[in-house]
Amino acid sequence: MSTKEKALKKEGRQEAQRLQAGESRWFEEMDHLFDRMMHRGVLQPFRSLWPDWAPFQPDLDIRVPRVDMVDRDDELLIRAEVPGIDKEALQLDLAGDLLTIHGERHHEETRDGDHVYRSEIVHGAFSRTIRLPSGLDTEAIDASFKNGILEVHLPKLEETKRQKIDVK
Repeated sequence: MSTKEKALKKEGRQEAQRLQAGESRWFEEMDHLFDRMMHRGVLQPFRSLWPDWAPFQPDLDIRVPRVDMVDRDDELLIRAEVPGIDKEALQLDLAGDLLTIHGERHHEETRDGDHVYRSEIVHGAFSRTIRLPSGLDTEAIDASFKNGILEVHLPKLEETKRQKIDVK
């Protein structure tokens, strides 16, 4: 292969990479627009067609905090991710077997002369309702908040605590 052919091949590869990068950015911007309008990944089903989207795949945003529920011997532990939220902006409500976590992340004001190039940090109110299993002592709930993680401890009633049974 001649030097000229190699140069043309290299130039073709570079052009293909530029086109692919531009296409990826276009789809990323469209997905971001849909996510902001509808607060979910509308284009999620199409992401498998464009593997370059993997780094841009959004997780559930702050409007729906992710939670872990851990069933321990004597309690149910619920951990919720709420980064960037002040403790004072959190509220827990219990109605029957439904625990609701409410909160709000306030928008940081921009200064005069600031031109926002991109805004991806989610601001505003959020809420997540979790159905609790039966057998919990809802009168003895304890909640704590540290480093963006809300922990809710719900003790089990005596009759629902896990017991070890010896096998004979």
